[in-house]
Amino acid sequence: MVSTEAALSARRAVSARSAGQRLLVVEDEPALREMVADNFRMAGYRVTEAADVACARSAIAADKPHLVLLDWMLPDGTGLELLRELRNNKETLTLPVILLTARGDEPDRVRGLDGGADDYVGKPFSLRELEARVRALLRRMPLAGAATSVSAGRLNIDADQHEVSVDGVSVHLGPTEFRLLYFLMSHPLRVYSRTQLLDEVWGRDAYIEERTVDVHIRRLRKNLEEHNVDEYVQTVRGVGYRLAVV
Repeated sequence: MVSTEAALSARRAVSARSAGQRLLVVEDEPALREMVADNFRMAGYRVTEAADVACARSAIAADKPHLVLLDWMLPDGTGLELLRELRNNKETLTLPVILLTARGDEPDRVRGLDGGADDYVGKPFSLRELEARVRALLRRMPLAGAATSVSAGRLNIDADQHEVSVDGVSVHLGPTEFRLLYFLMSHPLRVYSRTQLLDEVWGRDAYIEERTVDVHIRRLRKNLEEHNVDEYVQTVRGVGYRLAVV
């Protein structure tokens, strides 16, 4: 009885934290979509469903969610195509997206992350794990830390406005790259291993592979390269990464 009451209490606590948070579930298989949507509704989320890319676009335009669960294969396009659209739109640039897909090979995972996904969940998946990933991603969206503005060389990052600039010129970063850069800039010169970065940027309860760090570092450098400050993010061979002004 005690364990049952504890479980119910924990569930109520989760529901209280998630109350008002909006999720969009984009999945063309009705049974799976309804199962996922109902699970999150029971957890206290406000859930909208979409069966294809067109419906997903309309749903996002009508009421932008806090997070999108996005299937890769859809009847009128691919989730990856929609993801790239979202990342190229200023209004949805930082919208958290978790890809749901049966394409579990590493090249596909890398393509998904390179396309702008914040996380990647392979089918079949555990609803409990999926819920944990959603909580972890939503929890880390507002950056925690004493400093709201951090500078390093020509780089400046404003956590409150979610803006990055180089010599006053805006740099467009996805949400994960933003958090990664913010953390590195907040701890200049210190070298962090992939495991440490996963813990500090993704969260200790995140189900993420170390390879993911390399993907996002590469994407961060690509964005910074356009402003000739990519060399600020340095690789320390055999150890990890650091932020240093050169």
